[in-house]
Amino acid sequence: MSNEHLGTDAPAGHYEQTLAKDLSPFTLFAVAFGFVSIATGIFTAYGSVLATSGPLGIWTWPIVVIGQLAVALVFGALAARVPVTGYAYQWVSRLANPVLGWIMGWISFTFLGVVVVAVDYTIASTILPVLFGYVGTQANAWIITAVVITLQAALVSLSTRATQRVNNGAVTIQLIGMIGLVVLLFAVGFTTGQFDWSTLFSRGDVPAEGYFSLGGLTEAGPWAMGFLLGAFTIVGFESAANLAEETRDPAHVVPKAMYRAVLTLGIIGFLFLIAVTGLAGDPVALAGSATPIADIIQGVLGSFLGKALLVLVVISIFSCGLVITLSGSRLIWAMSRDERFPGWQAFHRISRSRGTPMNATFMMFAVGQTVLAVFAFSTDALFALFSAATLLPAIIYASTVALYIVKRKHLPPTRGFSLGRWETPVLVVAVVWLVWELLIFRDASFANSWAYVGVMVLIGAVYFAYLLIRKGVAGLTMPDMESIDAVLDAEPTEH
Repeated sequence: MSNEHLGTDAPAGHYEQTLAKDLSPFTLFAVAFGFVSIATGIFTAYGSVLATSGPLGIWTWPIVVIGQLAVALVFGALAARVPVTGYAYQWVSRLANPVLGWIMGWISFTFLGVVVVAVDYTIASTILPVLFGYVGTQANAWIITAVVITLQAALVSLSTRATQRVNNGAVTIQLIGMIGLVVLLFAVGFTTGQFDWSTLFSRGDVPAEGYFSLGGLTEAGPWAMGFLLGAFTIVGFESAANLAEETRDPAHVVPKAMYRAVLTLGIIGFLFLIAVTGLAGDPVALAGSATPIADIIQGVLGSFLGKALLVLVVISIFSCGLVITLSGSRLIWAMSRDERFPGWQAFHRISRSRGTPMNATFMMFAVGQTVLAVFAFSTDALFALFSAATLLPAIIYASTVALYIVKRKHLPPTRGFSLGRWETPVLVVAVVWLVWELLIFRDASFANSWAYVGVMVLIGAVYFAYLLIRKGVAGLTMPDMESIDAVLDAEPTEH
């Protein structure tokens, strides 16, 4: 099927192949890798972790990697059985019922709307001021972030192939650049004697008493807060599943893309954390900086090389936001295809000339700009953004894993990836990790995050009530899974 015959006016809910199936395994890996983006997560959250947990907080990272890897493996088992665009929305709709599926889709949309802002705000607030030597303010951070969001939405709406090429190139640069950066930091640190092993086990100015405590009803212990670093960074690997309908052999390719991204990022990210923390100097002073990672890199490697590597980080973060925008547009399109997203009449359309869901992408752009306007003048905008963008995927992951446990015996047989005899231990690890992660969000510092979730849930509830009044529960029934698979497994679309 050529682009000229893409289903521009196909009825919503009618699962015909309308997106070209031309994504390669590396492209899927690049999507998962680009969304997770260790550069983005660590540059965003490192300062907060220094303040709440001290340098010792970085040792939570390996635990997060193991937990998120278990979640990625469960998601891989689902993607091999339900290879349909919309990931958690589609999976929960079939594992439980369309009502819960819609709720999960809306939460996923809410997550994507805030995380793209958190990612792009990182460029404006923690990197560009050091790179160009100006004083960062809330006003210029807002303007720069708004421009970055606009550029990403324009690229995603104009060409999926161009978006893929930009992301593939950015991920390649990030892989080579982050490995090179880690090697350089260790080499210079050891050669000059700047690397201090003791800093890795320092608590900074965080009191020793109660450091490893579980906390109270409205507070998490200091070390527990350190888990936010990995929990914010290692999310979004499931974005590969959101492009299942554009991938050849998704039952094999999508699961591999997800768990390989988590493993690769987990290893490189931990080495990077050890390098920058060992070179942090005075962690107490560094915790007060708005640009701690950039300060370390430039201080150790010098102005010229430090700035060159910061350019690499900007490219990585831009790529991350690009993938989030791409994933969000596909989710909006998938829900609109089923007539379940506000304004679906416009958002389920595929552009004849571009072969992209342009209207859905514009919606992602509008949501991003709205969220940015709400958070832009918060006194701690970056923390509010990244904590909300950590809470939401935790809810999505926990709900999806719970339903998989209940319904896994009733799923259709896999045509690709399978957990096999490892299913039970993987599920145990995933559940223990997700329960622990969600408990951290009882801390009072996450009040703004819960407020954002509450407002978005309220907006969704109003629209969902309208759907129920208009269609009733029976009108929300999803198409039969097997019939969808038969259509989507038809002859692959060619460009």
